[in-house]
Amino acid sequence: MKIYGIIFDMDGVILDSEKLYVRFWKEAGRFYGYPWEEKHSLAIRSLARPFAIARLKGFFGEGFDYDLVRNKRIELMDAYVNKYGIEPKPTAERALRALRDRGFKIALATATVEDKAKKYLARVDLLKYFDEVVSAHMVKKGKPEPDIYLCACERLGLKPESCLAVEDSPNGIQSAYGAGCVPIMVPDMDEPDESTKKLVYRVLKSLDEIEKLTEEINNGTD
Repeated sequence: MKIYGIIFDMDGVILDSEKLYVRFWKEAGRFYGYPWEEKHSLAIRSLARPFAIARLKGFFGEGFDYDLVRNKRIELMDAYVNKYGIEPKPTAERALRALRDRGFKIALATATVEDKAKKYLARVDLLKYFDEVVSAHMVKKGKPEPDIYLCACERLGLKPESCLAVEDSPNGIQSAYGAGCVPIMVPDMDEPDESTKKLVYRVLKSLDEIEKLTEEINNGTD
């Protein structure tokens, strides 16, 4: 196995934004009277719309109005980001720079729409490190289906098995695993459960560890 490309999820991996989604999904849900808890926000991380709707209806009933709550979440979160911005993960730039300098191709695979993802990354001066930005809106099925990672690999011109996929959520790991990538988890809001651990190649504490891991894999010492 040789690694030539690294594909990153954005929220909770590159940007410290997952906590904002968790917060504002909860605030939006409660605004409309749903007994929303943090666990409900965590359950839909990285999920494409159809899967998120189904899961939330499972929590709150068939009458759950996804678009109503989602639009409120967007309103609340956009207001916060416009005022305070979004911070990158502490080691994100150092890791991205090191990987780029070593010649790896780098892509983003995110549930966020392309324009907004690029805007967020440009705002913290990280967009320049990505060769490709792939959004779930650009493929037929989003996470946890494998489409977005297959698309990212194709656009990088690489086979899935030669790409690390860096995720923080079980849904993202499932997507990467299904595509045939090498799934790496860097936990953010919670640790992987037992079913997720079975799908990951390695759980890392920090993005800083990715460079060393690629060296070990490519040198046959891992």
